[in-house]
Amino acid sequence: MPAAAVKPKPLPTQSTAKRPVLLDLPYAPVHKRPLPPGRPRQWYIAHNRRLKAMRLAIALLDSGVHRPEQAGDETIRSTAQLIGVHPPSDTTCHMVRALMRYTR
Repeated sequence: MPAAAVKPKPLPTQSTAKRPVLLDLPYAPVHKRPLPPGRPRQWYIAHNRRLKAMRLAIALLDSGVHRPEQAGDETIRSTAQLIGVHPPSDTTCHMVRALMRYTR
């Protein structure tokens, strides 16, 4: 089938991303387990940020975004909206791109 005949899936809401992020499989919320007690607050913040960045990197790779240059902040944030997580900060977006560099 020619590429022009393929229609992209409509996004649930409008996004300002330059490239639409399309996911084939619906993402279910991840089962959450309690974190170990007694750590400093910064450890929990960094741990949760790493988990979120990893989920976003996996979703982007599944949707066809394979290079960090293709994953702008708006693309990452629209993916976050699609998989049901809060919009990531600039730091988390940077971490997502860093994770994608190591997947090659």
